[in-house]
Amino acid sequence: MRPQCLEELVPPDHQVRIVWALVERLDLSGFYDAIRARGEDPGRSATDPRLLVALWLYAHVDGVGSARELERRCGEHAPYQWLCGGVNLNHHTLSDFRTGHEKALDALFTNLLAMMQHKGLVHLERISQDGMRVRASAGASSFRRRETLERWVSEARERVETLKRQLEGPVAAEWSAVQRAAQERAAKERMERIERALAALPQLEAAKEKLSRKMAAAKTKAVRASTTDAEARVMKMPDGGFRPAHNIQFATDVKEQVVVGVAVTNSGVDHGQMPPMIEQVEADHGRVPAKTLVDGGFAKIDDIETVTAKGTTVYAPVQAPKDKTRDAHAPRKGDSEAIAEWRVRMGTDDAKELYKQRAATAECVNAQGRAHGLTQLLVRGNEKVLGVALLIGITHNFMRWLTLTG
Repeated sequence: MRPQCLEELVPPDHQVRIVWALVERLDLSGFYDAIRARGEDPGRSATDPRLLVALWLYAHVDGVGSARELERRCGEHAPYQWLCGGVNLNHHTLSDFRTGHEKALDALFTNLLAMMQHKGLVHLERISQDGMRVRASAGASSFRRRETLERWVSEARERVETLKRQLEGPVAAEWSAVQRAAQERAAKERMERIERALAALPQLEAAKEKLSRKMAAAKTKAVRASTTDAEARVMKMPDGGFRPAHNIQFATDVKEQVVVGVAVTNSGVDHGQMPPMIEQVEADHGRVPAKTLVDGGFAKIDDIETVTAKGTTVYAPVQAPKDKTRDAHAPRKGDSEAIAEWRVRMGTDDAKELYKQRAATAECVNAQGRAHGLTQLLVRGNEKVLGVALLIGITHNFMRWLTLTG
């Protein structure tokens, strides 16, 4: 026991006070709606969402991405104690909040962007989009073939039924209510994870069939899904290795390096990711960016035609032709008007100079994401990963706001 004044835990100009001042200005109605009383129905008891948003925002500023680590800091570190008022929070509460409010986090991300746009910090003259492959919360050994998954589903269902009979028998009479709930929850969760992995196989088999038309060797590879994270896919990582991961997409305003779009996919390639991102930016801001800078992984003919029709000019490298005597930037037979213009445009000095801004923007945002704790995912499934990615985007934009406004 030691007497202390909470206000003296952090100095007046500490960053945690700035975080709290921002959170007080944000519209968090999406978080409160789930716990608000309605008519004769009482509201649900809950930790104040404003506090939880502030805790996660400051945690990511501090480079903390783990709910357990955040719980520890709430009990030991002065800035977190100041936010919590000296009261500890359970890591389950912190984790459930981050992964259970994806729609509210999306609304918060858009709300913060609107505030920054009002301050003149978002221009949409040029955006840069890039995919960031982040290690999933699943091991390589968790991937299983259809035959194994079908057998395991049957065994898991039998286990659930057996456990139900045990809970009604004399053996379970000695168990506490907590032990009963834990046993039942563990059995059900295992069965659900295996069922999700089995349900993911048709999509994987369709992708394999499509690939096998191009690569005969692909026919010899068995399709497998993870029993830990059914939506994780084995992807090629930046270090050249292959590991289970999710592909997090960030679209960034080139001028101010403000993140204007966030998406998550389990595709190991960036083909097909540009049109949905342009649609998201248009929905959030009411207009499409004038120019879009992407790397060669996004340069799919259909995608370029789609986004060009929406009104954005694409800057992406042109693949070198197999015939070395052919000019890579000359229009080809069968090219549409949009593709022919793209090829010619990328051969000009102005386009090459402008395209240099892509790496300077996208790679910086990816590095900042890692600094904010996005090194390995601790949640499972695209929807929950999106919640984490949105919090990283909100944190990045908050830091940019502080930098740009001095």
